[in-house]
Amino acid sequence: MKIGVVLPTFCDRPDEALRVAADAADLDIDGVFAYDHLWPMKNRNRPALAPFPILSQIAAQHQNLFVGPLVARIGMVTDDVLISQFRALNAVSPGHVIAALGTGDSLSREENDAYGIGFDPPDVRRSHLRTCADVLSAEGFEVWIGGGARATLELAEQRGLSVNLWGASVEALIDQSQRTPVTWAGIVPQPEDETSQDLATERLLRQIAATQATWAVVGWPAPLDILAKVSRTMNR
Repeated sequence: MKIGVVLPTFCDRPDEALRVAADAADLDIDGVFAYDHLWPMKNRNRPALAPFPILSQIAAQHQNLFVGPLVARIGMVTDDVLISQFRALNAVSPGHVIAALGTGDSLSREENDAYGIGFDPPDVRRSHLRTCADVLSAEGFEVWIGGGARATLELAEQRGLSVNLWGASVEALIDQSQRTPVTWAGIVPQPEDETSQDLATERLLRQIAATQATWAVVGWPAPLDILAKVSRTMNR
């Protein structure tokens, strides 16, 4: 199982995200990812960096890292533009781009509305998702589909694509792994007992690895040294 971290991009400057990416590369963590949001969920007063520009800079500086949005939201730009963004990122670091795609949901609709971006019905968004996934998959990208409605999961299942499950339980990962490859992403919960956050992170990652998930991507803040430790043991 590969290990990744979601960069701190809910800010108005890239400095911290670039530092985290550099530290991740030095520690041999496998990849770094960036949210595709216009502001943090439910906090429209905070800024957010666009994913593709910062990932391109990181890819140019650290070509050992896998990079990708988590996830690129269908409808924020046209299909052609979205596909071109992935192609451009891949030109910087060939073979190291994760094409993670999602339809978005009602929680993110406010962002679209605020900037006058259309928010099509779910079946229309899935149609665009299907188009982008098919093109990128045919071009050799590793494509992840953000888990959501049953119809979205079926789209991934029909194509044999990985499903990325945000904050999923071990049981949910095992269940989905019967139908598709799975990847996990999320924030490690604060332990309810006296266990340290570092130990809780390591324990959760090892539980996820036992489900045969191919990636675990931990949201920031994350203990990079623990992620690196687990990554080393997974890749021996």
